Amino acid sequence: MSFPDFISEKRRLTILRYLTEENGYSANDSVMHSVVAHFGFSASRDVVRGDFAWLRDLGLVTVEEISSDVHSAKITQRGIDVAKGNTRVAGVARPGPGN
Repeated sequence: MSFPDFISEKRRLTILRYLTEENGYSANDSVMHSVVAHFGFSASRDVVRGDFAWLRDLGLVTVEEISSDVHSAKITQRGIDVAKGNTRVAGVARPGPGN
């Protein structure tokens, strides 16, 4: 696995894990951009939106376009299962033990 792929997998897991903790199980791309930056992932909002779309295509989140500038993702039950490590999906890092 390449380093960029490794980072993408970790960033996607971070997104899913954050959504499991958020009220309403959702967050917009601006908030999520700040979250991934807080955890050390340098990514543009476009990259976050790309992750939202990628996760949506696998049924891990739903995405709503609030406006042309704001997209919101809401985690699905399958996404929660992946965030908790109960289900594995290629392209999303698996959480460590006890996480």
